[in-house]
Amino acid sequence: MFDKAYKTFEQTCPTALRQEFQQFCAEEAYWLDDFALYTVLKQHHENKPWHDWPTALRLREANALQTFRDQQTDALAKINWLQFVFDRQWNDLKMYCNRLGVRLFGDLPFYVSYDSVDVWAHPELFSVDDGRMIGVAGVPPDEFSADGQLWGMPVYRWDVHKKQHYAWWIERLRKNMERYDLLRLDHFRAFADYWEVPADEVTAVHGSWQPGPGADLFTVLQNELGDLLFVAEDLGKIDQPVYELRDAFGLPGMAVLQFAFGEDMPKSVNNVHNHKPNIIAYTGTHDNNTTLGWYRQGRPQIRQLERYIGVPVTEENVHLILIRLAYASVAQTAILPIQDVLGLDETARLNNPAASANNWTWRLLPDQLTPVLEEQLRGWAEVYNRY
Repeated sequence: MFDKAYKTFEQTCPTALRQEFQQFCAEEAYWLDDFALYTVLKQHHENKPWHDWPTALRLREANALQTFRDQQTDALAKINWLQFVFDRQWNDLKMYCNRLGVRLFGDLPFYVSYDSVDVWAHPELFSVDDGRMIGVAGVPPDEFSADGQLWGMPVYRWDVHKKQHYAWWIERLRKNMERYDLLRLDHFRAFADYWEVPADEVTAVHGSWQPGPGADLFTVLQNELGDLLFVAEDLGKIDQPVYELRDAFGLPGMAVLQFAFGEDMPKSVNNVHNHKPNIIAYTGTHDNNTTLGWYRQGRPQIRQLERYIGVPVTEENVHLILIRLAYASVAQTAILPIQDVLGLDETARLNNPAASANNWTWRLLPDQLTPVLEEQLRGWAEVYNRY
């Protein structure tokens, strides 16, 4: 279908639209040229990762790249055109949503894939040598995994980023701020310090903490981008420097109610009575079980929740209780996973951070959104003054 649409564009495109396409290619060339080249090279090499391409292409030798461009003019133009069409459609969607009072909330991964155009085009910015990873991203052992998590992505060379005035980060975030009205910075703690594991390790156990760019990066971003419409994903084992970095730039943090009812319940930053206005309150996130699934795990947290609210908690009411707590929070924004609104069990869980399979497969069906559900959401918004 893409081939057919592109041929139609080539044959019948109005002059004004063709000029718009050419202007798009010129304005977005700083990333689009490399992206198109990388995409066509991947196709040409049967989807092999860039670090397994022939040396001249892997190391971006100018003559080899130009020869390939000359041979693949039409294929490169098609990739540019697909990005152009996506850009127009996304902008139309965003304007439509904004007119209805709906804001788009994006989610920016901290790291990028080893097999990505970013690492291939800018290897000096990443922990790679001659195309091979040296330092790998991850997190140390925690409650999700005794071996920690080894993510398979190269860590950043922050000294090089700083010498380049963080140009790559500025452009990355500027583009995302065009796409979204608000942007969540995933794994925010890595801006303060991050877990680096040698590339020859098979688990994340033998890594070490390394200093991130800290306030230096955010000061530059503020100077270049203006208002930082970011949300800090400050979950997990967070220390004081991470909170200080978040607060120094006025970034909202996150509070997840499923994390509120451990042994430290009275003092937990996730518990409602400790919430601050400049946060976003969740029942759970995409990395959590559904609230009903969380209940069925039979953890001591359920008894702590009963102590907190003073009434029995059951399978029938647990999601409603956490929803009401989230909406009753002083947090400026409350977000409810649709699985919790529907009261779904663990089979509707989106993601399990310690597992590499069966994630991101659940889908919402149109008939699950009913007028009854709409009235319920409207009622909660009214009761808790969240209009």
